[in-house]
Amino acid sequence: MTVFQKIIDGEIPCKKVYEDDDVLAFHDIAPQAPVHILVIPKKAIRSVDTAEQGDQSLIGKLMLVSAQVARQEGLGESGYRLVTNVGTDGGQTVFHLHVHIMGGRPMRGMG
Repeated sequence: MTVFQKIIDGEIPCKKVYEDDDVLAFHDIAPQAPVHILVIPKKAIRSVDTAEQGDQSLIGKLMLVSAQVARQEGLGESGYRLVTNVGTDGGQTVFHLHVHIMGGRPMRGMG
């Protein structure tokens, strides 16, 4: 069981900014930007690499909720970065699909 599943189950507290039946968004405990929020599906999906055809609408919702939360957090005007890491070499450390919303300062590189 991942730390994100424990957050979903309420075993570990988080600072929620959005929740519905499918998706949860909360502040990262080790922020890499002034605003750093994680958006996760409540369904356990390891990464986009292991997602299945039936997960298509959920992954689409994950992206739309990420944009909604970014605007809600005041990042819509200045811009923000959405990142999902895949696998160890891709920088993934929690093996439950998640989108990082990062903003509040200019994000350099990867342009």
